[in-house]
Amino acid sequence: MIVARVIGTVVCTQKDSKLEGVKFQICMPISMTDLKADGKPLVAVDTVGAGAGELVLICSGSSARQTSRTTNTPTDASIMGIIDTLELDSTITYRKGET
Repeated sequence: MIVARVIGTVVCTQKDSKLEGVKFQICMPISMTDLKADGKPLVAVDTVGAGAGELVLICSGSSARQTSRTTNTPTDASIMGIIDTLELDSTITYRKGET
């Protein structure tokens, strides 16, 4: 699984019929220790209604097709959770709503 921040949206008017009504988000993987960008951005199917700036949990590969929204779809990455708290070595590194 990948921890990432939602940084944008992709709109596709022409797409596979199995992806009709799907929201695509641009997500930047982040380091869990300092919450800074760590890798290349990726596009993920949003199955939970995540918004810009939120930290999310992404599954990729065949696991991305295991959510109720993405079963049998041509999906390689899915947002399957919005993160409320990140705790690392008994220290909270992120809490939703706090800056």
